[in-house]
Amino acid sequence: MTPILRHKDVLIASIQSALSDADWMTLSDELSRRIGEMRAKAVVIDLTMMDVMDSFATRILRTIAQTIMLRGAQTIVVGIQPDVAMAMVQLGLAQRLEGILTALDLDQGLGLAEALV
Repeated sequence: MTPILRHKDVLIASIQSALSDADWMTLSDELSRRIGEMRAKAVVIDLTMMDVMDSFATRILRTIAQTIMLRGAQTIVVGIQPDVAMAMVQLGLAQRLEGILTALDLDQGLGLAEALV
């Protein structure tokens, strides 16, 4: 399970390892639920530990961002490794994340989230 922490009005989901399809779905459901419970204004999803993003993970990440938006919060994805970013661009997966805010690392993502809320 992916730990989800709260920092002020921001939820932080730190993905520690590759997730199965079921884990991605569970994360989506859990973030959607917690946004309502905690009245979060932003969600930072930390992908620093991810060394691969396949098409399913990218599509679910997009779905998570859309769900979060419909729940009244903003998504910020942080920590995409250079090799992962290059592979995503080469495979045409990066366009699926258009419109989602990104930041270099968690500190920058939290700063961006705090500026939004």
